[in-house]
Amino acid sequence: MPFDSTYNTYTDEQLVEWLKNDDEEAFTEIYQRYAETLYHFAWNILQEEDECADAVQEVFIWFWENRQKLQVTTLKYYLLAAVKYKLIRTIQNSKRRDQILAARPQTTLYYAEETLELQELKAIIDHFTEALPPRAKEIFHLSREEYLTNREIASRLHISEKTVENQITIALKKLRHTLGNLSFWSVFL
Repeated sequence: MPFDSTYNTYTDEQLVEWLKNDDEEAFTEIYQRYAETLYHFAWNILQEEDECADAVQEVFIWFWENRQKLQVTTLKYYLLAAVKYKLIRTIQNSKRRDQILAARPQTTLYYAEETLELQELKAIIDHFTEALPPRAKEIFHLSREEYLTNREIASRLHISEKTVENQITIALKKLRHTLGNLSFWSVFL
């Protein structure tokens, strides 16, 4: 636990851990750090002040009530996803559903959803990559971000192509397993 009250200097990961231990100041810092961003995100989708504010508040209430069982990879994207799913439910259940959808081109809602999902996926992959051993991380980076062939990677790192192939295969299996276990979205549906 921190000994001072300057929570704004702590990382999201630290705040989430303290939140799990019922630290109200950590929750307050998370709220102050992300409430405005979440509201603007909601506004871009719904453009209804009260409903956007309600959605953000309900997400933070849920977040506090479920703090001890949270499994957060990237806090910002977790909260954005929660707001997105809350807004989708709001639109689906709203008496104004047709009115809202008619006023907002569907492409905007779908674009926002797809953009967020891509950001979430990138954050998950980045987090996954950071957890790899150094050599595997380097090979994965060269393969997937610099688009080098196995032969080019082997030449650059002075290792065999088979080693490169094995490292990429292992990393991709682990990544598929990680992505296959992501079921936290269901709590928002």
